[in-house]
Amino acid sequence: MNEISVTADNQSGIGEKVKTFRTARRMSLRALGDATGTTASFLSQLERGLSGVNISTLMRIAGALGISLTDLFDDGSPAVGRVLRKAERPALPPAEGYRKMLLSRRPIRDMEVYIGEFDPGGSTGDKPYSHGDSQELFFVIRGEVELTLGEERHMLSSGDSIEYPSSVPHKTVNIGTETAEVIWMIAPPTSVADELDQYLPRPGS
Repeated sequence: MNEISVTADNQSGIGEKVKTFRTARRMSLRALGDATGTTASFLSQLERGLSGVNISTLMRIAGALGISLTDLFDDGSPAVGRVLRKAERPALPPAEGYRKMLLSRRPIRDMEVYIGEFDPGGSTGDKPYSHGDSQELFFVIRGEVELTLGEERHMLSSGDSIEYPSSVPHKTVNIGTETAEVIWMIAPPTSVADELDQYLPRPGS
């Protein structure tokens, strides 16, 4: 990666991009400030191009917004109509009985979408997990799964879907005898850059 620097010429554009990603994620200035060790006042000035910023602070801001540092310097428009082939899906390192892939193109903007495959008995983990406070839609493409949602348990089959706040602890288990395939859609995005960086290109893609 080429050396990145903040200059008077790109300062205003950086602030505008910070505001665009922040508002897309429904984050307040105060919430972003708390996540990055800055203040709402500083961020407000940055977004209006009235304050300078160093690279280390921008890296913390980018991480909290789930984007890379270079996304704040990119003058290009978001790609439209760019096909993501199945074999090219970025994936988490495989866990036993469970594979999860990212369908959304980075930088993640208004929503993030993932697809998961579960072998019989495979699950998202021993314990339910939560993330952020967004709206999450869970859709079963094929198979039979049990979705634990707080204190509730839901048996879902091919074609079934359910919505819930991502802040509610949830867990998925394949209770069928065949591979199950599901999709998660979250809006606004909740993943930070370090989490998204775990999704690596598939071998051979």
